[in-house]
Amino acid sequence: METIHLFILLVAQMGWRIFQLDIKSTFLNGYLEENVYVEQSMSYVIKGQEEKVLKLKKALFGLKYRAHVLLLGIKSEINE
Repeated sequence: METIHLFILLVAQMGWRIFQLDIKSTFLNGYLEENVYVEQSMSYVIKGQEEKVLKLKKALFGLKYRAHVLLLGIKSEINE
């Protein structure tokens, strides 16, 4: 906690501005720039369409590409 107070004191003395970014929200709401397809979950299999795959619109938990999507989201927020 002392580090945070020291940081805020430094920011105030230097006349800097502090910005806040909600990382959890960015991580969950990142849109994919590439086509990513996944198999249907066993609990979500549609009868008669067992062989179909699903196209993701947003980054899904556990997706390896998700960290890249997070980085792009943060980068776009900073550039704005």
